[in-house]
Amino acid sequence: MVDSIRNWQPFPETVAALTALKQKYKLPVISNIDDDLFAATAKYLKLEFDWLITAEKVRSYKRSTRNFEIALETMRISTDKLLHVAQSIYHDIVPAASRGISTVWVNRKHDKAGFGATLPASGQPDLEVPDLKTLIEAIR
Repeated sequence: MVDSIRNWQPFPETVAALTALKQKYKLPVISNIDDDLFAATAKYLKLEFDWLITAEKVRSYKRSTRNFEIALETMRISTDKLLHVAQSIYHDIVPAASRGISTVWVNRKHDKAGFGATLPASGQPDLEVPDLKTLIEAIR
């Protein structure tokens, strides 16, 4: 199962959206996977990220706020300079918001019931979008 991550393709709008964001913003990755797994995935994303904060480097997995604390230290920025964009309320939105980080929930299941592969959680993002293309349109 874990090895399948190496072959996961990005969602259709992801590469174009990340490329557009990269023109205006620095892009970090705060990921719950190991460095080698991210390296395999990164080849599909076709751009270089400014920071890579993985679970392997941090030695903890998100929902832990440690991942966000280490990210802020690594990037040497304050919480008001970071916007965390993610799919999981449980792993991302709740812990990032608890650290004072603004959040965008990419709710790809917006037209379906349930939480998908993530654990149920309740949290309120600052913005909810169905995909990254919609986020790009919202911030233009």
